[in-house]
Amino acid sequence: MSKKTKKLALNFKILRFFLIPAILFSTPLFNASQNAKAGLEFQWDQDSGYRRLKWFQKENKKRFRNTIYFFFRPTDRKSELLKIDISIPKALKVKLNKEKISLCKVRIGGFESRTKCLENIPADIEINTDESSLRSLNIYPYKPIPISKESYAVVMKINNPKKSGLYQFHSYGQPKGKSVSSYLGSWTIVID
Repeated sequence: MSKKTKKLALNFKILRFFLIPAILFSTPLFNASQNAKAGLEFQWDQDSGYRRLKWFQKENKKRFRNTIYFFFRPTDRKSELLKIDISIPKALKVKLNKEKISLCKVRIGGFESRTKCLENIPADIEINTDESSLRSLNIYPYKPIPISKESYAVVMKINNPKKSGLYQFHSYGQPKGKSVSSYLGSWTIVID
């Protein structure tokens, strides 16, 4: 073999030594990057008047059946609530049904337990579907929601919309002794 052929064979061995492991190592990384989930919630308007409320949804994929829990924890309620209003974003194009919306006392799940309604709270539910403005959901519990250490939730069973995106719901509550509702906070639901 000539000197040139030996040098070329050595170069191919070195190239093969570095190139093949790099390709084999990087291939799983390209595949896994598509399934990555962000652990960050982004809000456009971060002013001092905005309060982020806790929520939970069972399914976040487009066109799937979903159960969404909008939580009212003890720290979210300053006084007894006579009425709860939830503004529904106009971009969320789903059919709302009164029979699939409820108010309940809830145990918020975590690492060792699941989110679960403990007791249904009887309430009248109104769905306002004025097309010129935001749709809203008005909930009138038969008894005021007390200031206590229990958490409460509005539970909506819906079919997820066709479009993915961020959907921001705002909640207002009428405290006992007041005639108008005040801002309680907002939830940002993610549909992939």
